[in-house]
Amino acid sequence: MVYDLLKKLSDAHGLSGFEGNIKTIIRKELEGHIDEISEDRLGNLIAIKRGTGLSIMIASHMDEIGLMVQYIDEKGFIKFVGIGGWFNPTLHTQRVVLHGTKGQVSGVIGSKPPHVMTPEDRKKEIKMEDLFIDVGATTAEEVAELGIEIGTPVTIEQELIQLANNRVTGKALDNRVGVLVLIETLKKMKTSMTVYAVFTVQEEVGLKGAKVSAYALHPDIAIATDVTIPGDHPGVTKKEASVEMGKGPVLVLASASGRGLLSDTRLVSWLRSAGDKMKIPYQLEVGDGGNTDASIINLVRDGIPSIPLSVPSRYIHSPVEVVDLKDVESTIDLLVEALKKRPKI
Repeated sequence: MVYDLLKKLSDAHGLSGFEGNIKTIIRKELEGHIDEISEDRLGNLIAIKRGTGLSIMIASHMDEIGLMVQYIDEKGFIKFVGIGGWFNPTLHTQRVVLHGTKGQVSGVIGSKPPHVMTPEDRKKEIKMEDLFIDVGATTAEEVAELGIEIGTPVTIEQELIQLANNRVTGKALDNRVGVLVLIETLKKMKTSMTVYAVFTVQEEVGLKGAKVSAYALHPDIAIATDVTIPGDHPGVTKKEASVEMGKGPVLVLASASGRGLLSDTRLVSWLRSAGDKMKIPYQLEVGDGGNTDASIINLVRDGIPSIPLSVPSRYIHSPVEVVDLKDVESTIDLLVEALKKRPKI
């Protein structure tokens, strides 16, 4: 079931640069479904299904945003920095897991309690430097005995659970949803093309894995499976984000920021034709910011025609991201159908 695999992927921990747990799950899921699998020097996991002629790279980043230990004070409180893009208020009072040299250690993110805040304090922006992690230790020595040191990676402790209407919530759905889409596509697809399925590392800190893997593989075309922001809840207008949850996968035509992607129109037509043929609902998006692996793949070597294929996800870069499993399944169906026919490119 889609839910079972997504729960396995979401509940697992894989901070940027520390994606090993996710690789283990992917390798097990793909046994018997691909021709070969390898890992490059940066850590990207590359699964290949051999074909002839046209080659396609489908990239999906494994990493999640998180934290890293920066300093441990004499009373055992831990200061940290963010890895990836955080909106600081979402971190306040969260439970975390510190991945120390002796195993996982639970902690909580604390700050000055509201009871002792001045009116001026309450008006201030929450800054990361004002937050700290409490693992229950009373000295820096106790923290060290737990296997925690400067540089220890930290992730949010959050379990994927079901909501109403076939929707789920959990951490790291950006981009374990895209990882799931790629895994299930590899299991179901029938194509004559060579498919490079690249589960990339370090997307959240600069699209790094996608850049080096695209350079090495030099595919003819590329798709990035990821998530995108819907505008169907309070606080977001349809003008800011026109797509909605429950209405199918999203073909991202452009991210109009200065360094954004303009998706290849031939790939847009190819994916739309697949959806239209099988009556799979899909949505079109023109955003004004944000990037996926497709943004950097597009610029590698002499240029690689690229497009993001995304699943709507509410509250991304938070511990309570939400997706509709029907959208996830429709995205898999659309990609499997598209791969049956080579694009005209």
